[in-house]
Amino acid sequence: MGIHYDYKSKRGERAMLKEAKRKARLAQRRAKRLLSSGTQDQDKEEIKTHDIKKTITLDDLTNPGQK
Repeated sequence: MGIHYDYKSKRGERAMLKEAKRKARLAQRRAKRLLSSGTQDQDKEEIKTHDIKKTITLDDLTNPGQK
């Protein structure tokens, strides 16, 4: 019997280990994706808007990154 008996008897164990590895990789990818998207959301919040009380001049429109 030898190797053939061991191979089939451990089929379920190998399948569970393979499934666990796959789920761990998916969870790691999701965590990485959430982490990277969280930094992009913070960058979007830092966008500065024009002061409402100040009048918009031609210089503000042509050179928005000057100040």
